[in-house]
Amino acid sequence: MTDLETRVATPPGLRRAAPALLGFAAVRVLGLLVLAGWSAARDKSAYTLLTARWDALWYTRVAELGYGYEVRLPDGDVHSNLAFFPLLPWLERLGQQLTPLSYADAGFAVSVVASLAAAWGIFAVAELLYGRRAGVCAVLLWAVLPVGIVQSMAYSESLFTALAAWSLYAVLTGRWLTAGTLALLAGLTRPVGAAVVAAVWAGALAHLLRERRAGRPLPVRPVLGVLLAPLGAAGYVLWVGHRTGGGPLGYLDVQAGWGNGFDGGVAFARFIAAKFASPSPGSVLAGLGLLAGVALVIWLYTVCVRQRQPLPLLVYAGVVTALALCASSYFGSKPRLLMPAFPLLLPLAVALARTRVPRAGTALGAVAVAAAVYGAFWLNGSGPP
Repeated sequence: MTDLETRVATPPGLRRAAPALLGFAAVRVLGLLVLAGWSAARDKSAYTLLTARWDALWYTRVAELGYGYEVRLPDGDVHSNLAFFPLLPWLERLGQQLTPLSYADAGFAVSVVASLAAAWGIFAVAELLYGRRAGVCAVLLWAVLPVGIVQSMAYSESLFTALAAWSLYAVLTGRWLTAGTLALLAGLTRPVGAAVVAAVWAGALAHLLRERRAGRPLPVRPVLGVLLAPLGAAGYVLWVGHRTGGGPLGYLDVQAGWGNGFDGGVAFARFIAAKFASPSPGSVLAGLGLLAGVALVIWLYTVCVRQRQPLPLLVYAGVVTALALCASSYFGSKPRLLMPAFPLLLPLAVALARTRVPRAGTALGAVAVAAAVYGAFWLNGSGPP
């Protein structure tokens, strides 16, 4: 067993996690207040932007009407709601049936609860590896991401991050059935659930190899965790293939109707190159910003490797990052798609934890204000996040 597995690793209680959760809640409230003011000044509803626009609207339609709704575009593309994985709509439907909430209200409630659970899970992982202060810093860094407002939207990112973080914590502490079950649920939440499955498999394989080298009998629980982990994603993808008649790869056809696919980053590279080909100075600046963002993400992952993060975290963050950067999907969503890759923030959290509290607090506060303003500007724009 690893040193992490042999610790008495009880999940941190609310008292230990309270500073992280209170800080996270404060950042989210700030973001919502700025969004409300910005939206009101433009005669828009902040709540509608959070719960009934873009992907949130598609999720509520699945919750209310089930699968089968689609929109045919003039160019022949078909946007089908089969592209959206079912766990969030299931929870929205459950909330609508058990409470006075509407489907959209239930989606917002799920997001609020799930974002706190995600913050708690991130704290648990970071504290286990680097101590309590690093855990608090990791949560606050995740909260003040420029796209952090998505954590308060009726989207699936918060729910997925919560399931992923706690699954990774379960892997690190040798709770294999819990890890596999949470990976199963993550696989029912977003296509990137494959990253959680890969992390569970990597952790279990490393554990089994250590047990074999030590001459001990192979344990059953890691094997069961490995078998459980892919059932959610595989089950939904196969169901979609059966429903559409497209076979095992039918889900890829559904995604293609939305213009989504995996091309190794070719389309994204062309998108960035087009910014530099434009005569507009603003376009060139946008291209430089995109290059800087990609370089930062790659640099952070390199630091994670050098920091010798546990293999499951490296696998998880690597798969999330690769799927986000190398997909041919709507390019404005890439920052949102990277949001679940919280292990990338751990090197920054460790460095911040070594900084004096007043200086760290001032820096995080300034970034939180900037993120709140950017989030309000972003959601009041024309395109989806």
